Amino acid sequence: MEKKLKQEPSKCIKVVLFGPESTGKTTLSRQLARHYNSVWVPEYAREYLQNKWNNERKTCEPKDLLPIAIGQMQLENKLAQKTDTVLICDTDLLETKVYSEAYYMGTCHPKIAIYAQQNSYDLYFLTYIDTPWEADDLRDKPDERERMFNAFEKALRDHKKPYVVLKGNKQKRFKLAVEKIDKLLLENK
Repeated sequence: MEKKLKQEPSKCIKVVLFGPESTGKTTLSRQLARHYNSVWVPEYAREYLQNKWNNERKTCEPKDLLPIAIGQMQLENKLAQKTDTVLICDTDLLETKVYSEAYYMGTCHPKIAIYAQQNSYDLYFLTYIDTPWEADDLRDKPDERERMFNAFEKALRDHKKPYVVLKGNKQKRFKLAVEKIDKLLLENK
C-alpha cells in the first residue's frame, strides 16, 4: 500500500491547486494545463464520490479516503510521465488530509498523513473564497469556506509547503499563477 501513496520520480515541475470546495481549482488547473500545453491531473475523489453518490446515494465516509488517496497518486504518477515541463495537479494528499481532519473529528489515516508530508511539490496555489459558491451533489459546506480556507492555509504552514494565495477574478488568478510558474520554469532550466 505504501508504494501506492508515494510519488514516483519525474522530470517536471509540480504545482497543486489547493483550497476549499468551489473556489475555482478545477477551472484554473485546466486553464493552466492548456496554457502550458501540458498535463492536468484531475481530482480523483470527484469521480469516485460522484459514482458512489449516483449508485448508493451515500457521501464520503472515512473508509473511502484510502482508496481516494491511492487513486489520486496512481493518476498523478501516470500523468507525470507524460510531461517534462509542468504538471498541474487539481489536488494532492495534503488536501485529502485536511478534509479528513475537518470532517472526521481531527483524524486521518496514518499512511495518508505520512505521504501528505513526504510527497513533494514545487508550489501550491491556495485558492481564496472570493468566488461564488456553486452547488453540486458533492459540495456540502457553503457556510464553512472561511474556516476551511484557514485550515488549508494552516496545513501549508505547518508542513512548510511553498504557496501563493490566489484571490480575485479568474483573469487575476490566472495571471499570477502563470507569473509564478514561469519563474519556476526559468529557475529549473
